[in-house]
Amino acid sequence: ELKVGTEGEVFNRIMVHESFPQLKLIFEEYKNVSGRTIVQALEAELSGELLEAMLAIECVQSPPAFFAKQLHKAMLGGGTDDGTLIRIIVSRSEIDLGNIKQEYERLYDRTLESAVR
Repeated sequence: ELKVGTEGEVFNRIMVHESFPQLKLIFEEYKNVSGRTIVQALEAELSGELLEAMLAIECVQSPPAFFAKQLHKAMLGGGTDDGTLIRIIVSRSEIDLGNIKQEYERLYDRTLESAVR
């Protein structure tokens, strides 16, 4: 971190070789040691498509928060990304959509239902 030329090499190595439970422990320890979350570190070190891909790892820490943010992003601006909206709602409906709704409301101070309308 904070070295010129990181280019995601270290992040790549860790992300592709560790299990979700191991990544969760690594992220917790990283925060304890550095005082920053892994997301903050990724945003400081990476950019573009590599950053976008790596930020999906946030799903390890909190799937409901990750999907709530993806839903919010899909509804930003003038047009809605219907494909993303439908994919997330349908694919998570029997898994954790209730938790995603709660997290959406916590993050954005409005219900997911009101945002979709």
